[in-house]
Parts: sequence; structure tokens; C-alpha cells
Amino acid sequence: MTERPANAHQAHLLKLLRDHGPQSRARLGEQVDLSRSRLAVEVDRLLETGLVAADGLAASRGGRRSHNVRLAPGLRFLGVDIGATSVDVAVTNAELEVLGHLNRTMDVREGPVAVFEHVLDLAAELRKSGLAEGFDGAGVGVPGPVSFPEGVPVAPPIMPGWDGFPVREVLGQELGCPVMVDNDVNLMAMGERHAGVARSVTDFLCVKIGTGIGCGIVAGGEVHRGVTGSAGDIGHIQAVPGGRPCTCGNRGCLEAHFGGAALARDATEAAQQGLSADLAARLAAKGTLTGVDVTAAAAAGDAIALDLIRAGGTHVGQVIAGLVSFFNPGLVVIGGGVTGLGHTLLAAIRSQVYRQSLPLATGNLPIVLGELGHDAGVIGAARLISDHLFSPA
Repeated sequence: MTERPANAHQAHLLKLLRDHGPQSRARLGEQVDLSRSRLAVEVDRLLETGLVAADGLAASRGGRRSHNVRLAPGLRFLGVDIGATSVDVAVTNAELEVLGHLNRTMDVREGPVAVFEHVLDLAAELRKSGLAEGFDGAGVGVPGPVSFPEGVPVAPPIMPGWDGFPVREVLGQELGCPVMVDNDVNLMAMGERHAGVARSVTDFLCVKIGTGIGCGIVAGGEVHRGVTGSAGDIGHIQAVPGGRPCTCGNRGCLEAHFGGAALARDATEAAQQGLSADLAARLAAKGTLTGVDVTAAAAAGDAIALDLIRAGGTHVGQVIAGLVSFFNPGLVVIGGGVTGLGHTLLAAIRSQVYRQSLPLATGNLPIVLGELGHDAGVIGAARLISDHLFSPA
């Protein structure tokens, strides 16, 4: 990308075209507070910069037909969603439609240098496939707190070696484009807001249950990050007083009692104690158990697996109930790898929230699974970088 919008009017027009696709000048004029002559000037300037392109004649609305404009069809954004155990990399067009998406298993504890090798390999594969000659910008999500202005992880509990690492600067140099960095759960929330189940909701919570647990907070249509970028770190809210030790050094945290890592631990204990023949057989066959094994055992009707899911859902619901009473959201979205546990998990969460929260807060509160799956994070990442690039320089 050679230029950014020169003023707030151009930025608004770019975001309208991103969020709603090609539009006529007349339709754009209905959505912005500009005179027809000023609108024409701003659109023509965007055409000159190459940020937008002509897109044929619009449908007739009586009188002279208006011309459609669209975001430049050659713009390409890279969305990178780094999780605890895997990384997703996708390329989108300017309207944030996913053109290609690759996933690779890895361990975030290998450190930033090793993880970025995976990211750059996958980005190179997407380039070689012909989907992008290069990238106009990249958004990156990491599974820990981020100092948003600097694009730097801050004391992330499950990411040894990442504290203070200049993610934005290093990846920007490697990719040759602007980079923005945020917490992975915030990007999941942005993805669901842009193209998923939260499209029409301005105030909602997006809870990601993966290896750990976090929460994206969207207020007034914008992600709330807090003063230091750690808003929504609900995995370290106490769920069980005096409970299991947590990676953060405290005891009884939600994450110590549920999430992919805790579920695998509890399933392994149950199998070793002979409480579940199904889990014991899976452990004997594979040597380890994961949340996927618990899902499969539950689907086969295993009582212990179902109990583990329900107990975990109750702990999550207990924490969400407090958040709902405090924040009064219009929607709660549940996403992340553990959502393969599906409606057993969702039912336990709903039951606890509806039982514990104030009736006024839960009277019309949907608690639903996310729609986008693995696309949520990469679409949110593309949305993040496009928000940056479609803002005045």
C-alpha cells in the first residue's frame, strides 16, 4: 500500500467499502455527512491514490446512473493467529474475505524465533499459491497480554521467552509491511463482530476456551483493552478457593480447572484411576489424552467425560455470570478449540449464568457458540490491520 487516507472522511469511506462491499457514490452519500461535491472530491482522491477502484455502473434508481466504487481488488492482508499449540495464517482481500488459510501444529513455548519461522513459512506458501504477490499489512494475535501501542507481549503466563519481544517490529521487517499485534481473544471477538454471530451487536463478550481461557470485551463496537492491555484475562479469576495450582502462581484460577490443558490432565487422571474404560482405552492407544479425546468419549456416551465437561462448563459459567452482572452485554459468544465439546458445554455454561446472574441482565441474553471457527482469529487480525491502514496517517 502506497498511501493511507488523508482525512477522516476518506477513512470513513474506506471502512464503509470494507464492511459493506462495492457501493455506488449515491449510496455512499446517504451514509456520510458530506455534500455531493465534497463526496465527489474525496472519492476521486481515493481513486487517484489507488486505494479504491471503479466497479462499473450501479443499478438504476431513476435519473442518471451512478458509478460503483470498491476497494482496490489487489489489496491483500495477512491474518496470523498464534495459539498455544497451533498457528493459523490466512490471506484476505480488502473486504476481509479469506482467500487462503493454512494451519500448522506448533508449541508457543518454543519461543518467538521458532514460531515466526512457522508463520513466515506459511505466509510464503500463500504467496507461492498466487493469492498474493505481497502483503499490504498484517495483523497478529498472540495468546497472552499485549501492550497494544508497542505491539509487545507483556509477561504472558504460557509464553516463556516472549516477554517484551518486539513482535510488531520483527515481523514488519520480515514481511516488509505494517504489522499490528493484539491478544488472540480480542481478534476472535473482532472476527465474530465483522463476519460472525456478533455482526449486529455492539456490546458483547467473546470467551475463548482453548488451552487456556480468555475473554474479548467489545463495548460500543470497539474492543476494550484496558490501560495495559490485560482486560479480559478471566482465566486467572479465582473459580475454586484454594483449588489447583495455576501457571500464574496462584491457586484455584479458572484456567487451572478448565480449558484444554486442564481437561487433558483431568481425563488422564480419570483414565489412570480406572474411572472410565473409554478414556483408559484411548490413553493406552495414544499415550496421551487431549480435549479431542474427551469430546469423542462424551459423544460415545462416556459418563466421566460428560461429567468433566459439565463441571468445567459450570466453572466457566460461574465466572461469566459475574461478568454479565457487571457488564450487561447483549450477547456472550463461546469460541476456541474446546468448543468441540459443543452443546453439553454450552448447556452447563448457560445453566450457571442464568441461575446466578441478575434477571435484568439475562432476560434477553443469548449465549451462543461462535460461527467462524478457525477463521475468527485470522479475520479479526485482518480487521485489526485494516482499521490501522484505513485511518488517517
